[in-house]
Amino acid sequence: MDKLTSKEEEIMHVLWKLKKAFVKEVIAELPDPKPHYNTVSTVIRKMEDKGFINHDAFGNTHRYFPTISKEEYRKKYFSNAIHNYFENSYKNVVSFFANEEKISADELREIIKIIENKKNN
Repeated sequence: MDKLTSKEEEIMHVLWKLKKAFVKEVIAELPDPKPHYNTVSTVIRKMEDKGFINHDAFGNTHRYFPTISKEEYRKKYFSNAIHNYFENSYKNVVSFFANEEKISADELREIIKIIENKKNN
């Protein structure tokens, strides 16, 4: 399964939120300026070709729904990012965020508690 483009991810977030939606409903959830109907329809068809969504047919109209959960996609995407950018090391990920000042010492302590609690269960 390919990675989603940024436009595809934006649409995917709408579909995860709505569960099932027609193209017009997807467009209504997108930020202004709204993309053209044909543009969104084309992106959705590409996402369907990639296997991320499917549809129910109602005559000539299709209602689309995700075939992968947000959690499944997050795991796959994050695993690929860790592999490609952090030498498969979660320590490198945490170090990166600490160096970028995106995570605090308190948050790290909280993460350690979560890890320790999982070990004790």
